[in-house]
Amino acid sequence: MFRKRGLVLVMLSLAMGGGAAWVANNWVQTRSEATASDTGQAVVLAAALNIPYGTKVEARHIREMPLPEGSVPSGAILDRANVEGYVATAEILNGEILFQSRFVEHGTGSTLSALVGPNMRAVTVRVDDVIGVAGFLLPGNYVDVLATRLERRSKRAESETILRHIKVLAVDQTAQTDENEPVVVRAVTLEMTPPQAEVLVKRKEEGTIQLTLRNPLDTMVAEKPKAAPAPKPVKRSAPRRSNSTTVTIIRGTTVEKKKAKT
Repeated sequence: MFRKRGLVLVMLSLAMGGGAAWVANNWVQTRSEATASDTGQAVVLAAALNIPYGTKVEARHIREMPLPEGSVPSGAILDRANVEGYVATAEILNGEILFQSRFVEHGTGSTLSALVGPNMRAVTVRVDDVIGVAGFLLPGNYVDVLATRLERRSKRAESETILRHIKVLAVDQTAQTDENEPVVVRAVTLEMTPPQAEVLVKRKEEGTIQLTLRNPLDTMVAEKPKAAPAPKPVKRSAPRRSNSTTVTIIRGTTVEKKKAKT
């Protein structure tokens, strides 16, 4: 009898304790929301984990971050619909606030097509481990393109930089990477304007091309050295005409020449 009564009291105490905890939890959440609304907090979206370059954003990549209403940076994303399904155009670290300028809308096709800028084209060239900068080319890097061709007359190879500060969109069929280790590639996809693409294809058919890796902070595009100005033609004075003329005098079989002044 006493055991049953004690068991009932224990179960009743546990139930009352659980109910009290649930009520307290709801009260704390309600007070927190009320406090947040009173202080004017806003919620922005941040990265829940690292988002590599070229990644299509999913729900698992996003988390909410409360900020004071007056401190929300311009361009910050507030609605998940404005970022889910978009493609990251730069590497985003865990905890960073998401900005609309760092994402592009992905329609149809591969994610690579979404990374190609307006009025730009993607051109793929075959490379080997040497031309590919020993495998250190990664998506998002910038390169210069060198072209080499053999002169038929002199039989000497001539090289020149034909394109500068060209963005690497993908290596092989990968537009994203989480590693910085060298990767041997067989093809590199570059982003360039249509005229640049024409130059690249033409020079590739004429000879060989090689890529040189640029420092990411070096955005200056060096100009080709200007040709030396052509030397001015030397004005030559006209020959002076002599005031004297030669007269030939024939007397019989005798021929005599004399200079006569005019």
